[in-house]
Amino acid sequence: MSFSHPKLHNAMWPGLVGKGDGPGQEPPISLEKMLDLTAAASVNGQKFDGIDYFLFLPHTNPEASDSELLKIADLIASKGFKVGSLVAPVWPGTVGDSAMGDVAAREKFLSAVRMACRIAGIFNKHGVRQYGVIRIDSAEFGVEKWRADKKANTTKIAETFREAAKIAAAHGERLAAEGEICWAGMHSWKDMLDLLEEVAMPKTVGFQADLAHTYLYLMGYNAPEHVLLQPNYTPAEFYAAYENMTNKLRPWTIDFHVAQNDGHVHGAGSHDKTGKHCPADDPNGKLDIVKCAGYWLKDAPERGIKHICWDGCMFPNKTLEDGRTWTTILDTMLKVRSAHGWN
Repeated sequence: MSFSHPKLHNAMWPGLVGKGDGPGQEPPISLEKMLDLTAAASVNGQKFDGIDYFLFLPHTNPEASDSELLKIADLIASKGFKVGSLVAPVWPGTVGDSAMGDVAAREKFLSAVRMACRIAGIFNKHGVRQYGVIRIDSAEFGVEKWRADKKANTTKIAETFREAAKIAAAHGERLAAEGEICWAGMHSWKDMLDLLEEVAMPKTVGFQADLAHTYLYLMGYNAPEHVLLQPNYTPAEFYAAYENMTNKLRPWTIDFHVAQNDGHVHGAGSHDKTGKHCPADDPNGKLDIVKCAGYWLKDAPERGIKHICWDGCMFPNKTLEDGRTWTTILDTMLKVRSAHGWN
């Protein structure tokens, strides 16, 4: 069946995340190149509807002037795309700093959210952006420092998120906290749920589910005490565990990433090890992407979801610059929409 929603987006940040000029790193891929690769993908005449976008250099200067940002909006619109969710530059080394850090660090975190809301407002007024959220996380790489005082550090993150939520709400935006095993206090399904419940602002702060990252939530990779699935599991055991996890996190889910994972972790550049994104057709992929997406997209319109996005971070540039990569991804996302979409 043909559905108009959710709209299908491609992420621009795979051209940036894990890239750089350090030893063994590949160079970033420009925003325009990522847009062109996305625009070239076509399956039976169907194309991507838009992009999701990381608000940092070299794609975007988060302190760019209004006129510079409007030029970017014009560029994106010229490719036939809308902008959906925006990634706030909350990490140390960008604009922000740890959400569980000292007063100065947490103020940096909030300044990154303010910048993202400003840019969102410009894109919204332009018309290139009509839906989507602003993505955040704890900006604390790794979990060891958090473990030194779990309760106090979770409370610090929650307090920072609440202050960020006030900023977002004043701009008519929502924040989605990305569930990923590398972010302190968000590294397991249980710790993520505890954090969201402590923030307790469900109208403004929700969850971003990524198929690759949440697969490792099941395996308890950085939190063995919260494991839901043992190695050598059966399909029945997998889907029982998957339903258990999604039933807990789906009510909070306001942003969704289609992805694949082969059960391994991967890091590149300054990015700590996290769920390894794989090509959509990777023969070692652990997920039935279409079936698993359905668990997260159940009742999606009621949670304000209007689009979904492919995420494939830390792929080699050779893979990213191969047009077949994007055609396969688009084909997979069309299958997800065909199975779970709405009008």
